[in-house]
Amino acid sequence: MFASLALPRLETIPADRSMSEIDTALMHRVARGDHAAYRLLVDKYLRHAVTVAYRVLYSRGDAEEVAQEAFLRVWQHAARWRADGGASFKTWLNRVVVNLCIDRKRKPGMAALDDQVEIADEDHATPYDTRLAVETSDHVALALQKLPERQRAAILLCFWEGESNIDAARALDISIGALESLLIRAKRALRDDLRTTFGPKE
Repeated sequence: MFASLALPRLETIPADRSMSEIDTALMHRVARGDHAAYRLLVDKYLRHAVTVAYRVLYSRGDAEEVAQEAFLRVWQHAARWRADGGASFKTWLNRVVVNLCIDRKRKPGMAALDDQVEIADEDHATPYDTRLAVETSDHVALALQKLPERQRAAILLCFWEGESNIDAARALDISIGALESLLIRAKRALRDDLRTTFGPKE
């Protein structure tokens, strides 16, 4: 979808600016209709958006569609984003992606988890390592899949994406207390599920 765009590059951005400042500058340009700035954000964050969506949906095709829809919203609603509101562009993008995933999970016809779980590169793994990694990854994926969407999203943002509780709460549009409650319930459910699977057998 985005690969066909042949857009000019922006002028060189000063090297001493932080990534957040660069994203802010790009978003201000996008809000003014700057296609080159938009393309730079797509190039920088599209893979990230796909990864976030995949960890919620466990479907590569659905994750790619969500990421593309998220960036359409970035273009359409850039003027609504305000850096002085407290959220970085990345946190705001996470919020858009997670909300689209939650909406999509409520629709019928979602791909089955069994056909979608992917395992990381195994080029240097022994057969035992590979078998154990597959088994563990499958069980973790299944345990995550059982969580309610918002609990899964909270785990994803805080533990996979490394978001602070403040930024994760912003991404989910909830209070910090509500986020912490989601995390407590999610971790308890995951612990109980994985203990059942990997705990000592009598």
